[in-house]
Amino acid sequence: MSARFPTTLHLSLGELALHGGATGPHRDGWGIGFVQDGDALLFREPEAASESRWLAFLQERDPQSTIALAHVRRATQGARLLRNSQPFGRELGGRMHLFIHNGMLPGIEADPRFALGRYRTIGDTDSEHAFCALMDRLAPRWDAGVPDLDDRLAEIVAFAARLRDLGPANFIYTDGDVIFAHGHRRRSDAGPITPPGLHVLCRRCVAGPGGDAVQDVALLASVPLTAEPWSALGEGEVVALHEGQVVRRVPAPG
Repeated sequence: MSARFPTTLHLSLGELALHGGATGPHRDGWGIGFVQDGDALLFREPEAASESRWLAFLQERDPQSTIALAHVRRATQGARLLRNSQPFGRELGGRMHLFIHNGMLPGIEADPRFALGRYRTIGDTDSEHAFCALMDRLAPRWDAGVPDLDDRLAEIVAFAARLRDLGPANFIYTDGDVIFAHGHRRRSDAGPITPPGLHVLCRRCVAGPGGDAVQDVALLASVPLTAEPWSALGEGEVVALHEGQVVRRVPAPG
């Protein structure tokens, strides 16, 4: 979620619990990160979201944020452990960066294009390896301050193109300012791996005590979560979200 003003994820947390083991097979862990002033309030657990008392606590507390990333896991690589639960987080440029991935990237650890440098994995998933490789790639640009949006986007588009060579590479990444999302292919509950891998929905409503402000909210999800007009990302498309709007869109190649 990207929003113009801080807002809650109450209804989306309910959907997260359903997809995390109640109506879906993703029972191997869950996590959610709320970005706040350059840091992140991060909750992760190697249990089914549908059975989690921590998630029930979050629904009760209803924290507000302008950026939030959530994930439910169906393990394909790595044991059902906390260190393999997403979102993954790392510091770069004096702020927290978060990353979630849906897919499979066989061979990424041995691929020289994704060799790790200053960032190392804590767990043993291909997803975390991809995140660390992305952070290594972005680090030189952040060492001099917050990079230009288009420079950040160009790096992420090039990284996503290489990642697609390995397998389904849907990912959502935030640097605490912008959310970048790459849609590819995903395995459906029926089995086949096909596009689309991500969907986006933009909402606009009146906000504020006197109804004098406009709230923009943009949501990304593997599958549409409501009956609203979600838009599928093309296979290989990258979008950038800022303050509840799609501010950049790099079409799918070809």
